[in-house]
Amino acid sequence: MGNASSMLTQYDIEEVQHHCNNLFSQQEIVSLYQRFCQLDRTAKGFISADEFLSVPEFALNPLSQRLLRMVDGLNFKDFVAFLSAFSAKASMRQKIELIFKVYDSDYNGKVTFNDILDVLRDLTGGFMTDKQREEVLSQVLQEAGYTKESSLLLDDFVKILDKPGLKMDVEIPVD
Repeated sequence: MGNASSMLTQYDIEEVQHHCNNLFSQQEIVSLYQRFCQLDRTAKGFISADEFLSVPEFALNPLSQRLLRMVDGLNFKDFVAFLSAFSAKASMRQKIELIFKVYDSDYNGKVTFNDILDVLRDLTGGFMTDKQREEVLSQVLQEAGYTKESSLLLDDFVKILDKPGLKMDVEIPVD
């Protein structure tokens, strides 16, 4: 499973479906496999960072460099698991877990003020000064009960972001 010359068996489809907590239908998995094979131009069975950058929406994303660290070298099963956070059926917690990983650039399980500031810099570019970003972030953290010195864990992110009415509707088309 995973290179363009092979086909998915029913067993493969069910295994991938189980691996992504049934967030994709069998037909969606087949569509994702076709897309995976298109991206895996050298039929290695995994997708490199350069291959991911061939997707225009991905390359234009201000967080693409952060996301690349998460996706470089994914095989098909892990590719689907990564995309499952973008599924309409994904829970808020699954979406927040992905966001946490984007912010946790050193993969230590903690997000610091500077980690968040780096993401804000990526997102806002020249539209805000560092001083403005720091002021906004300090205010947001204070309102959530944290300080500049706080290290946020995944549960803290869930506590802050898992609010009624908050929408995280970024979806990946699978057909």
